[in-house]
Amino acid sequence: MHLAELAARRVAVWGFGREGRAVIAALRARQPQLPLTLLCSPAEVASARIFDAALQVIAGEPDATVLSQFDVVVKSPGISTYTPALLAAQAQGTRFTSGTALWFAEHPQARVIAVTGTKGKSTTSAMLAHLARSLGVRTALAGNIGLPLLELLDQTADLWVIELSSFQTGEAGPLELGVITSLYEEHLDWHGSRERYVGDKLKLADVAQQLLVNALQPALLERTQAHPQRRLFGQPEGWHVSEGFIRRGAQPVFPITQLAAPGLHNALNACAALAALADVGMDALAAAPALASFRPLPHRLQPLGERDGWHWINDSISTTPLATLAALQSLHGRAVTVLVGGHERGLDWTPFVDAMRTAPPNAIVCMGANGPRIEAALRAVAVECPVVRVADLSAAITAARARTPCGGVILLSPGAPSFDQFKDYAERGRRFAELAGFDVSTSTSIEGLGAG
Repeated sequence: MHLAELAARRVAVWGFGREGRAVIAALRARQPQLPLTLLCSPAEVASARIFDAALQVIAGEPDATVLSQFDVVVKSPGISTYTPALLAAQAQGTRFTSGTALWFAEHPQARVIAVTGTKGKSTTSAMLAHLARSLGVRTALAGNIGLPLLELLDQTADLWVIELSSFQTGEAGPLELGVITSLYEEHLDWHGSRERYVGDKLKLADVAQQLLVNALQPALLERTQAHPQRRLFGQPEGWHVSEGFIRRGAQPVFPITQLAAPGLHNALNACAALAALADVGMDALAAAPALASFRPLPHRLQPLGERDGWHWINDSISTTPLATLAALQSLHGRAVTVLVGGHERGLDWTPFVDAMRTAPPNAIVCMGANGPRIEAALRAVAVECPVVRVADLSAAITAARARTPCGGVILLSPGAPSFDQFKDYAERGRRFAELAGFDVSTSTSIEGLGAG
């Protein structure tokens, strides 16, 4: 659906986050006479009226009757397409779209690499844009990484690197290359089941001319084997990590000790980015040295620095137990106190607990709504390190300071969403950095967003 097709339609924008505001601004720019209704929470009404006084605002969670009043509803990504009210309105003829879908409709000729995955998609996307720019290619970096595509509606670029969440993969149009970094259990509250989550993630394969996937993920390999232009990273024949180097086949290309983003998984993200460049015909070998100047993204195993004798690492993006395990593995051999817990959504912590039995960190601080469940699981197997339960992040940091030796690491890697205490993972990460004593304005910004 093109923006021009919305003329003379009854149109609502559902959600007043950054995506929703980008949709409103784009519609005002292209369809200034179009009456617009905003569906938002009661707490957002005042801000919405300041943002656009001409909006008709309906506060509260809309039901099918409200949604059915409109010909088209442009929804924000966080609103599940499986919401009963949405499905009922859809059955009655209301059409649902998104800012992502509208952007793709407006840019059918754009050269696009889209990146998704349970983990690694943001870092891979940012690395890919950074590497392409090092080759002199005008590159746009946008999408789920923090910049809605419609904010760049009138921008031009030779290459678009777009991060897509599982909420957005079904909204993408045709693209040159799709990259899938990993596939684990995630966002079951939005998708409703693991199988539906996997199916929604893999919708990217349906619109990608070429598909690049992680060879170290058997389930991902099995589900994508039918794609006619599938390529792999992470295997010895191509871009992979071995003996301390990122390699292309047997050729050593870049020492992983020179990556500012720590951990084997980040080296594998770099392999994905280099392989993607090569797959679209760019000189990945010439771009590889630029990995040394790539700045780690905030909230993603981000070293904040040293304060008061401890090293602080912000991995607030960690919203699954497996992500917490990956963070701890990247810091193997160091005295790490890890802060875990947050919003309860019923994920299985058994693999984490089993790993803690055999390789416990310096200490584990359990916090938030599911902190008691994690603590009980750890105590049930008698994990051989201090296990502490506290109410919130501030108390967790106090407990970590008391139990971490000088020179040790205090790691925020919750393995759970933030919604029990914070608006999102970014707010949680900023608060962690602030409580640790760091300048939040410089430690939590993403470099490279936009076109350049």
